[in-house]
Formats: sequence, structure tokens, C-alpha cells
Amino acid sequence: MSSTSSISLAPPAAPVAAAPRSRRAVRTWLFVMAALVVAMVAVGGATRLTGSGLSITEWKPVTGAIPPLSAEAWAQEFAKYQATPQYRLLNEGMSLSEFQFIYGWEWGHRLLGRLIGLAFFLPLLVFWWRGQIDRRLGLSLVGLGAFGGLQGAVGWIMVASGLQPGMIAVAPIKLALHLTLASAIYAGLVWIASGLDRRRDEVVPARLSRTALALMALVLVQIALGGLVAGAKAGLTYNTWPLMDGGLVPGGLFSGTPWIENFVDNVALVQFNHRLTAYALLILAVLHAVDARRQAPGTGAARRATALAGLVAAQATLGIVTLLLVVPLWAALTHQVAAMLVLGMASAHARLCRAPREARLSRAPAAARAA
Repeated sequence: MSSTSSISLAPPAAPVAAAPRSRRAVRTWLFVMAALVVAMVAVGGATRLTGSGLSITEWKPVTGAIPPLSAEAWAQEFAKYQATPQYRLLNEGMSLSEFQFIYGWEWGHRLLGRLIGLAFFLPLLVFWWRGQIDRRLGLSLVGLGAFGGLQGAVGWIMVASGLQPGMIAVAPIKLALHLTLASAIYAGLVWIASGLDRRRDEVVPARLSRTALALMALVLVQIALGGLVAGAKAGLTYNTWPLMDGGLVPGGLFSGTPWIENFVDNVALVQFNHRLTAYALLILAVLHAVDARRQAPGTGAARRATALAGLVAAQATLGIVTLLLVVPLWAALTHQVAAMLVLGMASAHARLCRAPREARLSRAPAAARAA
């Protein structure tokens, strides 16, 4: 009798298995989305490096998904491109087949952006409708989706800058903004996915957590500076290392006026800033790895920090090779994709080093918890 009573009074077992299964599906989807963003960046890099980005002179988010399907339609698109400064100043005499090649790259880049939008919003609605996404996670994902829409608009603003009189390429600052926003979206996807249903079996010192977050932020800054290098074509000059124009610090870093514009238009300063940030990033990554192996030996944090330092070193080496070879297509694309892999690793590492929200609240002062 007492046994029966104790059984009847016991609380029902919580449904533990259902939530993790739902989260695993959401997490897999987010990692797939992150991979698609990397593919988008790679295609965008190829579009830029082949000089294809200004081949489509209009922004038609819906009807632009259909390419020219007849000789007459191709002739009309070619005529629009022939009216651009890039054609008149750089590509005059281009054949229709050559135009179709560059048009294909830009059209593919835009089509992939549309597909990514569908691959994001349709599953998001399904997961939310099924209750697999809570309100907090849902709002975070909606925010990322809004940034994705903004990214499309920034992409067109970037293209429009290259269609202005006298321009043969897009404005460097707008190219850097376009790349940085894509990178931030990618980092956000990896950050959220890495934090879903993680099993925390270690305690990471707060210093390691802060340094991991600083590394993630510095990688984003370096990618933005890389966008400026690409936009200003700064990699085609000063193709020596470690010296630059015969010295560790080249001359003429602030030769332009006003001085602030040197950070965007002066190829010497643009490349110099990219080099300096690469050195800072490598030093910080190595120091963080050494610190992690001392403070948390044998843990996942130490292994991730070591792997991240290795990736940063490999990326720096690839950047030097790309510079010395005067930016061949294969090296430039590999360098760009590798930057995204470094950012993905840095984002996952920073997220996994971050204490769960409950632990952060428990460590906060009583007054702050009450607030």
C-alpha cells in the first residue's frame, strides 16, 4: 500500500527526448544555412574577380530570377550593359558570348541569394509552427532574416555605385560593407547553431571566454579590411613580404586629402592596415591557444583554441602567397573562403566558451538578478 502511494505521488517524468530531437533539426538547418552563405561569398568573390558584377544593370528581385531566353532578350540586356561606363572605358568591343559569360556569374550570384532567402524563411515558418522554435530563438532568427533582406539591398546599392559616370568598378567601401554584412550573418548563424542543446561538461575561465569573443570580433574586422583591399585592388600593388615598398612601414600612408579618405582610397594604407590586423590576429590567436592549454588543459576549449590558432596561421600564409603571386583567381577565392572558415571556427569557439545564461545570472550580483 505504501509502495503504491509513493508511486502515485511521484512527479511524472519530463519528456526529455522530444526537445533535443527538435533542436537537432533546427541546428542542422542553421549549419546548412551557414554553408550556403559561404557558397554565396565564394560565388560573389568569383563574380568580382571575373569582372562580372556590373553586367546586370537593373535590380528586379522577382522578375530578375528569369534570365534572357531569346536572342532579342539577350540583345536588349547587352545594349543596357553597353551604356555603362565599365563597357565604354574597359570592355569596349566585347562580344555577346563574352557578355553572356559575365552575365551568368552575376545572375548566378543573385539567384543563389534568392534561394538562400527561401531556404531560410520557409523552414523557419515550419519550425515555428511546429513549436520547435521558442519565442527568444525565433526573434533572433527573424533578426538575422531582416539582415539578409538588408544584405540584398546593400548589394544593389553596391552595384549602383559602379554604374555611376566614370566608374569601372563598385565603390570599395560599399563592397566592404556588403562582404562584412554577409560575414556577420554567417557568424550569427554559427553562433546560434553552436549554442543549441550543447552539453556543457567543462567550466571555461572568464578570461578565455572574453578572449574568444575578442578573436571573433577581430576576425570580422579583418574581413572588412579585406573587403577594402579587394575593392581598392590594393593586392595588385606592393607584392612583397615582409617588406612593403622596401620597408616595414611604407611611405605615403596619408598622402591623400582629406586624411580620412586614405583609409579607403589609399592602396598603401589599405593594404598596410590589412597586414597589421593579420599580425595582431595571429598573435592573439596563439596567445589564446597557449592560455587555454594552461588554464583548461585537455578540454574542448583548449582543443578549439589550438585549432583556431592553426587556421589563422594557415590563412595568414595563404594571404602572403596570394599577395606574392599578384592575386591569381584560385588563390584569391581560396583566401576568401578560408576567411569564412576562420570566422566560423571563431564564432563556434566563442559561443561554446560562453557560460549558459543561467550560470551568468547565478554569478551576477543579487541586485542585478532582481532587476
